[in-house]
Amino acid sequence: MRFRHPDGSTVHLAYCTNVHPAETLDGVLAQLRDHCEPVRRRLGRDRLGIGLWLAKDAAHALVTDPSALRGLRAELDRRGLEVVTLNGFPYEGFGAEEVKYRVYKPDWADPERLEYTTSLARVLAGLLPDDVTEGTISTLPLAWRTAYDDTRAAAATAALTTLAERLDALAELTGRSLRVGLEPEPGCTVETTGDAIAPLTAIGHDRLGVCVDTCHLATSFEDPHSALDALAHAGVPVIKSQLSAALHAEHPHLPGVREALGAFDEPRFLHQTRVDTSAGLRGTDDLGEALKGEALPDATPWRAHFHVPLHAAPAAPLTSTLPVLKAALTRLVGGPRPLTHHLEVETYTWQALPPELRPRGRSQLAHGIAAELTLARDLLTDLGLKELP
Repeated sequence: MRFRHPDGSTVHLAYCTNVHPAETLDGVLAQLRDHCEPVRRRLGRDRLGIGLWLAKDAAHALVTDPSALRGLRAELDRRGLEVVTLNGFPYEGFGAEEVKYRVYKPDWADPERLEYTTSLARVLAGLLPDDVTEGTISTLPLAWRTAYDDTRAAAATAALTTLAERLDALAELTGRSLRVGLEPEPGCTVETTGDAIAPLTAIGHDRLGVCVDTCHLATSFEDPHSALDALAHAGVPVIKSQLSAALHAEHPHLPGVREALGAFDEPRFLHQTRVDTSAGLRGTDDLGEALKGEALPDATPWRAHFHVPLHAAPAAPLTSTLPVLKAALTRLVGGPRPLTHHLEVETYTWQALPPELRPRGRSQLAHGIAAELTLARDLLTDLGLKELP
């Protein structure tokens, strides 16, 4: 979906396909047929943006076989779909029964992460629509915080510097400008947007910046305006933004609230939980840890890294951090010029919701994704953007 900003530029809105498990190119092609095109039809649109997630095997197949890349591009066109952004955070296995800490491997100190991201950039250069010259990729925020020492930090910096050089060369070769954004996430070396400033300014390349995920932003209790102002002051670009909402519990000391939170403690994904105290942020790596005994102070609200559907906040006594998303979006695209032109709805946890809230079958899932995109569209038009055909 495309929107005209009052400054005349185009803002792209997509939804991220990491909600649909696929490890191979054949799986990606099936996603387009079984999920993406049905969402587009449900929205009544001739064209729908998708933020592709390509696992390492699919990316390898595309970057090593030009005919496969041309075939994917043709299939996107045939189904009324377009790609301007990729999710390069998960490497493989995102549809596994248990993902948890595995999603942070390989990290930026491992050569595989550089090669994978380079492949994604080459693929994206071939997938961009004819009238689009800029593409974006979100990636792991350096590493999970443990086992990350000075040696690995130096290796990660060197890898990102090499990536920036490769993106420069790719732009010269193809005429397509590709940029990559570190996606701050609780528990990682770069946990907040503020944590991203030092490593990115040390590298000092405008092809590298931040992907602002509004669920992660909210989970870490970051104020959107302060966070985005700090990035701007430091000269760190917002490469893209993932529109998502976290789980919010206003009164975690109440037994009923604890019980409601327990329904979201599931085995597939990591749900980092945070509380903002007078002494600073406190947290656990997963929601189950937070619910055990007195792991966290419970006199003030908790937030958990659980991407809940944008249009359907959990029932009381829980809610979502949709207000944080709205505040961030106002700052991102509501000003005289956009801070980013690429927005992506990323609710990958539909099948991890409590059983009674999960979609039953493809049709219900398509309905839910379409409802999220409709909400995002309405927020954009309320900010003065005009939806394009």
